[in-house]
Order: sequence, then structure tokens, then C-alpha cells
Amino acid sequence: MRVLVLGGGAIGRAIAESLRGEFEVAVIEKDEIRAKALEESGFHVINGDFSYTATLLKAGVDKAELVIITTMNVDVLRKTVYVIRTNNKDVPIVTVLPDDVGLDDLVSQINEEYEAEVKVDYAVSPRNALKDALIRTVERIGERKNANLLVRKLKELRNQTDSLLIVMHDNPDPDAIASATALSVIAQTLGFKTQIVYGGEIAHHENRAFVNLLGIDLRKVSRGSYELKRYPFIALVDCQPNGNLTTLDQSDYKKIKILIDHHQILQHLQELIPEDAFLDIRPDVYSSAAILAEYLRMLNISLSPLMATALFYGIYIDTKKFSKLSHIDLKAIEFLAGKVDYELLDKIEHPDISTETAEILAKAIMNRRIYKNVVVSNVGFITNRDAIAESADFLLRLEGITTVLVFGIVDDRIEISARTRDVRVNIGAVLREAFGDIGSGGGHSQSGGARIPLGIFKLAKDKGSLLRLAEEAITEKFLDALKVKEG
Repeated sequence: MRVLVLGGGAIGRAIAESLRGEFEVAVIEKDEIRAKALEESGFHVINGDFSYTATLLKAGVDKAELVIITTMNVDVLRKTVYVIRTNNKDVPIVTVLPDDVGLDDLVSQINEEYEAEVKVDYAVSPRNALKDALIRTVERIGERKNANLLVRKLKELRNQTDSLLIVMHDNPDPDAIASATALSVIAQTLGFKTQIVYGGEIAHHENRAFVNLLGIDLRKVSRGSYELKRYPFIALVDCQPNGNLTTLDQSDYKKIKILIDHHQILQHLQELIPEDAFLDIRPDVYSSAAILAEYLRMLNISLSPLMATALFYGIYIDTKKFSKLSHIDLKAIEFLAGKVDYELLDKIEHPDISTETAEILAKAIMNRRIYKNVVVSNVGFITNRDAIAESADFLLRLEGITTVLVFGIVDDRIEISARTRDVRVNIGAVLREAFGDIGSGGGHSQSGGARIPLGIFKLAKDKGSLLRLAEEAITEKFLDALKVKEG
């Protein structure tokens, strides 16, 4: 790319030095002594006033692919932009601007003075540039601090044992699985033997493909099992006690030494786990995988294509296919993108759908009940819990529907998934309000889940009566929390 740098002072020279080698750079400098010094340093220099047509043409402005203006003199700047545009209407212009002049003001002044329609593509003010640089530095210090604190805690635990149990929520999704795997990699670099466990099911066909294709070692455990009791320390990833985690007994909580999550912090969390536990809970981040990617980046731990693909897909799923991203998620995507195995990613995203999932999806469609723009659907007694979430995702695509709740009965509990695209609704808060008093519920603004023990519903005479009672209670509570009247 042919780049013209207008001005060979401190800023112009620094820019030219940074671009030299990668781009074809020419510098226009009016001062003869400075121009000669630049030439002696190996730069292509045009000695002249860059606000004049002859100088710009001599420098090849008509063939330039980028022009960078470094003067802070607004009068010279206005004239220069006009002359550039007279000779090259399309070349991108980047300019430095005094702090008290805005880009729109500059363009308006040029158009008024020269009675011409011109444009300046990019402008940088020293004050804003300094502010942005300081913010980036502070963010990097914060990132490094979080990673260092995690390593410090791991080293502290390593002095007492070489075993670490990493626990995910009951029905782990790609975000939880990828995050747990990344934490395992970090711990293993410090000499730990790790085991990743969960207590429920991995039933979603994409999630099963994710685990199988990436070769991730997971183990299902039951509450009170020896597998849980034999580990002296526990790390929780993408979950918190008393949330979507039922595998731990109260006595296990004191062994929790690490907790990494992106969900809202649960009430009384500090009372449940030890005071010295490492906590990194960031509700403003949309995936735990992004937090773990930040650790790996800060710790300079090399990533295999499998690990990068796992984290990338975890972020992809929890951010609704990158539709909602925090700056932490964006940084993680940038870090991972060049390391991902995209052929493998395609296989994970498009696995064959199981017959059971197809049948549950059909039930969700057939059993749907519509209340204005809200759908509630009962899929009955099932074993594949993840199919409930898949059904909710599908029903949200129906024309005119903005909010969906799907529920089914799995073993001795009612499992619920809800989705919304209504910006006025925080579905996680709605689920907490609706079902918090009879079970648990929560999530994010657009998606969430709830779980209700069957409890009194077991008094129903038969399965049909149980489903009717459950549907009536769930529908009433959900619509009340949404402030939607039945009808």
C-alpha cells in the first residue's frame, strides 16, 4: 500500500518508521534540514509544502492509497484536505486534530470555505489517543493481575496436593466444558493431576459431538460419591453453589478454592465457600470461555487447535453466535481465531440430530400454547434435558413470537428453558421471580433456565394429571412474572 505521510516531525517520523518495510512510504517535509535527515535515515522524502498542489502531485497523491496528515495547524489542515481531495477523491485520509476541534467541525469548515463537498475518513486527537492508551494499559494490568492471582492460588494449593477436581454445572454446555478444559490445562502446567466432572447429562446432540470430536475427558459423578470426596480441593467453572449445581453436599463447599463464572453472583456466596477462595465472577462477560482465554493469553500458554476450537465454540454458543459480545469476549475471539480448526468446528456445529431430539421438538411444536406474543410448551416426560433448550430456541423463530418457555419432566424434577428477543424483558430475572420460591431459576437477559422439584405434584393421580397441574402452575407463574394476562 502506498502511504503518504505529510510532515516529518516527531509524529510523522515515528509513523513512517512504524510503517516502513510493510508499506511503501513517502514523507513530505517542508524543512530542508529535517528533510535531509530523513533522507539520510533511508526514507523516501519530498521536500516541499504539502498544502500545495505541486508538492502533493510530485509525491504521487493521485496514486496514493492512504494519506496521513500530522499537522495540528487547523488552517493548514483545511487547505491540505481540500487540495488532496481535488487530486484524489477516494483516498482515505487520516489526520491528527487539536483537542478542541471535532472531525465534523473540520469538514464543515472546509466545505464552507471552499464551497466543496469533501470528506476526512479518520481523525485522532492527542487527548483521546492518550486516554485510550491509558485505558488499554489499565485493562492489561487488570488482565495480568487476574491471571497472576489464579496462578498464585494454584501454587498455594500445589504445595499441599497434586490433585484438583474441576466441577461443572449438572448439564454442561460447550462454554462450561471448554472453560473447565482450559483450567485443567493451566493447572497441569503447574504439576496438577486434574479430573473434570459433572452430575447430570450431556444430551444435546451438538454438545455430545463437541465432547467426542475434541476428545475431552469428562466423568459423570453422583452426589456423595467417592470421586467427589477423595479430592481435597475443588474448582468450580461456569457455575456457583446452590445454582445449577446439585452434585455437591454442603460439606463439599469448604473444599471450593477456585470459582470462575460469568453469571450473576448468587446471594450469600461468601457464606457458602471459604474466605480464601479465588473468585473471578464477571456478569458483564457473556462467556466463561472468554475469561479462561484471557488467562491463557496472559500466561503465554501455547494452545493446541483442539483447545482453541473448544474455547472459540464455547464463546460462539454462549454469545448467541457472537450476537452479544463484551470487550472481553471480543479480545478472546481475536486471540483464538487464528488457532481454530474450522473444519472440526463445522462438524461440531452440524452433527446429525437424534431421533429422540426430533420427537421432543415435534412435541414442543404440537403442544405449544400462545398467549399474545408468548409461547408456553409442555414436552412431557423425557430423558434428554438439552432437547428442551433446543426446542425453546426453535420456537422463538416462530413469526410474531418474542418470548418462549418450554418445560419437561426429567426424573424427579421439572426442567425449564426460556428465551426472549423482547428488549424490555430480562428473562433471567423473570425466571427467578416466577420460580425462585418453589425451585431455582435465573440466567441472562435473553436466555435462562429453571428447575422445580416435583414435590407436591407427585400427589397427582397419574402422569396425565401431573402434566396438567404442572402446566397450569408454570404457565400462571411465568405469565404473572411477565405481566401478561392469559387469554
